[in-house]
Amino acid sequence: MAVFMRLVRRPLCLLSIVALSGADWLSAQAPAPASTDLAASIDRIARSVLATTGVPSASVAVVRDRRIVFAQAYGDARLDPRVPAMPRMRYGIGSISKQFTAAAMLLLQEQGKISLGDPVGKYVSGLARGNEVTIRQILSHTSGYQDYWPQDYVMPGMLKPTAPQQILETWATRSLDFEPGSEWQYSNTNYVLAGLIIEKVAGEPLWRFLSERIFTPLAMTSVANIDERALPAGDATGYFRYALGPLRPAPKEGPGWLFAAGEIAATAEDLAKWDLSIMTETILTPASYRELESEIRLTSGVATNYGLGVYARLVSGHRRLEHSGEVSGFTAENLVLPDDGMAVAVLTNQDAADAAGDIGRQITTRLIDELAPADQAQTDAARRMFDGLRQGKIDRALLTDNCNAYFSVQAVADYAASLSALGEYTTFTPTGSLLRGGMVYRSFSVRFPARSVTLSVFEMPDGKIEQFLVI
Repeated sequence: MAVFMRLVRRPLCLLSIVALSGADWLSAQAPAPASTDLAASIDRIARSVLATTGVPSASVAVVRDRRIVFAQAYGDARLDPRVPAMPRMRYGIGSISKQFTAAAMLLLQEQGKISLGDPVGKYVSGLARGNEVTIRQILSHTSGYQDYWPQDYVMPGMLKPTAPQQILETWATRSLDFEPGSEWQYSNTNYVLAGLIIEKVAGEPLWRFLSERIFTPLAMTSVANIDERALPAGDATGYFRYALGPLRPAPKEGPGWLFAAGEIAATAEDLAKWDLSIMTETILTPASYRELESEIRLTSGVATNYGLGVYARLVSGHRRLEHSGEVSGFTAENLVLPDDGMAVAVLTNQDAADAAGDIGRQITTRLIDELAPADQAQTDAARRMFDGLRQGKIDRALLTDNCNAYFSVQAVADYAASLSALGEYTTFTPTGSLLRGGMVYRSFSVRFPARSVTLSVFEMPDGKIEQFLVI
């Protein structure tokens, strides 16, 4: 559960539309074909990352325009005998399971059976400061309970069976690592406690509750509980390495160690169905989705970049919900941009490796670039103005009053002197665009032989330029 279960190293998300239900919603999820260009880009990214990292395989699903448009697998699901990876094969998703646990808790709150502000001691006795730590704090990793599995390997004791209560008796009865709510520190122990509370309040096993309330309504037919048993031969086999040595079959954790912190295995496409449900707000109420996705702040007011079981960030103007996952032999990455109707799910079969994250981030960047790319006419216009400034010339009819004021005689002279000294540029590339302050922001990368500069442009609705900065 280790590194990829406890943190996401990079950068998140929300959309409210009329939610479909039942058969109507499920039929709306019939996969639509990805464009040839997008499919080719995903193929190139996945194959390149696998070749570079040596990770055996990756299963990828992509959501665009609130539809699953791509589901494909690459590499080998098993090495001996060699079995090619297929999209129907399941992989452990590790800590991505935590957002399902958080959703289950929110469902119980909607029923009036629990409140996120309740102290955990109301439901489980004998915990360190259980009358002070709240359910919201365990779901947001601000409780202070020590992590029972921060390592990136399976210790000898974890090969034997355990139970949630045993984990809590060992790790959640110790003195807290910090005052509740005062710090953020990833801890799998929090979610073992959350799962046990859900079972006590719901009066049924966590897996049954998840199946009834989430998996079945979303037609997530592939899900498997790998806390109970390993995946069968028809699914992906998990691998690990000693340093840079050969790939070896990964050991399986004993029953009870994964539970609510990382027990789910699924196909990438089924994980994408969950991502779609976040966009369409299908499972929870809008208020519950706000709680799931809203960044928690510490008692000091410092932001944590984490909601309930999911990282929540704003990246280049796009809300992004993200979480990685790791269990023995598997790593995964799940990125959702609900406002943009996009998501990327990547599952791989090697632990302690970042191939899933690398593939996911590269595909997400590719999708964002499609949203509002600068067209050729806009790129050409920016290039003409840039070329003019390198010669100390500027067409002031193209500028707003503010921009004209900025480009004083001194400014034009400095632009000309500094840019002409760089020689001839080799590439002039649009790198993104977004809306801000009633204007369109566009950025360009200009590469010269010895260095590169960034061009930052704001364009008014009437087409006039409010900003044209070289950084």
